[in-house]
Amino acid sequence: MKVTLEAQVTNWGKYGEGIRMETRLSFPTTKEEVQAALKRIGVDGVRYQEVILTEHDSNLSGFCHCITQYDRIDEVNYLVHLLSGLSPDELATFLAVLDYGEHNQGVHDLINLALNLEHYEFHPDVSSDEELGHIYADDMAALDIPEKLLPYFDYEAYGRDVRLNEGGCFVDGGYMMKSPAPFVEHYMGPEDIPPEYRVFTYPTLTIREKLAAYGERFALGGPGKTPPSQGREER
Repeated sequence: MKVTLEAQVTNWGKYGEGIRMETRLSFPTTKEEVQAALKRIGVDGVRYQEVILTEHDSNLSGFCHCITQYDRIDEVNYLVHLLSGLSPDELATFLAVLDYGEHNQGVHDLINLALNLEHYEFHPDVSSDEELGHIYADDMAALDIPEKLLPYFDYEAYGRDVRLNEGGCFVDGGYMMKSPAPFVEHYMGPEDIPPEYRVFTYPTLTIREKLAAYGERFALGGPGKTPPSQGREER
């Protein structure tokens, strides 16, 4: 499944001045599309450098609420590429973990979850202890039940014992549990994003545009002022 996402990109500096300049950006995206979006909202790397992402929407429901306005454009782009590379079963597991309430604090967490799905096991469409008992006793042959006792076997009680012993739980869409595989934080920060997914770049300015931009910046802040913060320039 090709996962897509749209977000509203807002000029953070203008927003602080009480002016709302924003545009839509679709992910996955390219450097050229990012440059065009930044130019539309006046983020040129000179006068204005920072953006925030809001109003996220995706064709894969269940994860947009985990993205924060301070997550970076490069990170969101990398995440969308990762999700597009997952199988349907892996996507179902990804969403089940989020429904359970783990690894859902921003794109950093979502990326690491997408890279650690072997840490979880998910059985879709299982919503009761009885169904779980049938899966383990019948499908997985975890028990050797004599055929003559099958009509009397308490699948619900057995499924409940399995769930409690495994520490599993029912979530939206099925039953989830943690597997023995360790959860490894592969993604530490933007420096771990592969080069092909790094798309944030300021618009290319003409000499005339650069002179106008620097002239306005110094007119407002004065030549002795500290340049604007670079804190979120790669968002």
